[in-house]
Amino acid sequence: MYTTALPLDAYTTAITLDEPFRPVARHAPATHPADQVREVLGLLGDDPAAARAGWRPGAADRVDEATARRLLRAVLTVREPDPLPAGAARVLDALLDGERLARDTTGAASLPTVRDTLPGTTYSAADRTALWQGDITTLDADAVVNAANSALLGCFTPMHPCIDNAIHAAAGPRLRADCHTIMSLQGHPEPTGTAKITRGYHLPARYVLHTVGPIVDGPVLPRHQRALAASYRACLDLAAEVDGLRTVAFCGISTGVYGYPKTPAARIALDTVADWFDRHPARLDRVIFNVYADDDRAAYVRALTEGIQPR
Repeated sequence: MYTTALPLDAYTTAITLDEPFRPVARHAPATHPADQVREVLGLLGDDPAAARAGWRPGAADRVDEATARRLLRAVLTVREPDPLPAGAARVLDALLDGERLARDTTGAASLPTVRDTLPGTTYSAADRTALWQGDITTLDADAVVNAANSALLGCFTPMHPCIDNAIHAAAGPRLRADCHTIMSLQGHPEPTGTAKITRGYHLPARYVLHTVGPIVDGPVLPRHQRALAASYRACLDLAAEVDGLRTVAFCGISTGVYGYPKTPAARIALDTVADWFDRHPARLDRVIFNVYADDDRAAYVRALTEGIQPR
């Protein structure tokens, strides 16, 4: 079992972490996204990933726009982190840039704090944190957290509803390429409770923090609790190493397919972040707890209001 992880300074240069992302092509308002989708699919026609995803030459011309876009996402999901064919990166950059601009974006700095939304809470970090329900790929924070697997390359199952898949799909294939570079340097799977950082590429967030949470198959044990807290700490510690990074948005680490019960996971997230703020009071401006489904939000509200007597 691997217990050590590659430190930040060992891969920063390899993935040019400190350089702002500049796509090779920007969104052109006069270009129809469907034409870009079909063009990229054509350029990827000889890629082995195309056949694995169910794409056949000319298929994109026989399906509607939404189906063609899902087909392109599937190809990119199963594709290995290899360089794109000539011209594909330019068209894909323009497409993803346009899709980012078309989505409504929420600014992390504009979110009400936990204190604002739950004024009766006794949570000690209520003035430094926010609870936000929405799509993390539309959140304009300095960094968003991705719940990754130990390979750290993203999800390879087309249209799988995990956060790993969603983040990689919105960010684009450079995200997987960076993760591959890091993992090649590390030489072994990512240990549970550690974290890595990459640029966010086509996400509104400049950075993505990738962490591997514990897998719970049965009762929650002390080792699961320690590992989940370690994932939250690792992300915060790593964020603190990056100049200018002031806001971090967490997804619900391990609460999806990894099976960690939502309310106990929320308690650990809240306690770990509060403890970290106590030890680093001036390093970050805001931590956002991002939830997507109603039951995810209910778990955090429950954890934030335990012990409060109704008026």
